[in-house]
Amino acid sequence: MRILVVEDDADAATFVVKGLREAGHAVDHALDGDTGKNMAESGGYDAYVIDRMLPGLDGLSMLEQRREEGDETPALFLSALGEVDDRVAGLQAGGDDYLVKPYAFSELIARVEALGRRRGPQNIQTKFSVADLEMDILSRTVRRGGRKIDLQPREFRLLEYLLRHSGQVVTRTMLLENVWEYHFDPQTNVIDVHISRLRSKIDKGFDKPLLKTVRGAGYTLTDED
Repeated sequence: MRILVVEDDADAATFVVKGLREAGHAVDHALDGDTGKNMAESGGYDAYVIDRMLPGLDGLSMLEQRREEGDETPALFLSALGEVDDRVAGLQAGGDDYLVKPYAFSELIARVEALGRRRGPQNIQTKFSVADLEMDILSRTVRRGGRKIDLQPREFRLLEYLLRHSGQVVTRTMLLENVWEYHFDPQTNVIDVHISRLRSKIDKGFDKPLLKTVRGAGYTLTDED
């Protein structure tokens, strides 16, 4: 499953994201409701895990707005607010399930996977491409123009994230949080180094570069000029 976790507490988010990934799921993370809503609008998620209390747009409002826009993706609310009225409010806002903190992680996994079964069989995307660049998640292979490209694990994860967001501007913060699982800026050039290495592997020797720097914003993987 591809899951969007919207949680502003860095420690809690790291715990949830890491656990879901170890269970075999692809996970994106947003630190606030506005960012979560924007990411959800891109589509392609099988489930949302949303904290109720978020800075800016709160979790209830975020999901209510997505439901008004026709988004039927199953959603699980996480909250320290566990009274009956709180749970009812979450369900009335469009939530499919509600889990009160603190919780056992095994229960969170079971509930999220139950949401996926409830939704029915989904076509889980395992192959991505931009122009003649292709990635197969299951075989862990990358090819461009039919030529196999060998990537280190972090480079593979970086390219996978860029491919999942192809055509979009991906910020350094997004990469730190979703590829390196940092919730702070380590004040190093780790992203620049890996982007440079990845660019040399997927673009060098080809007529058209795909991995581009958007000055002052981040990076984008696209075949558009």
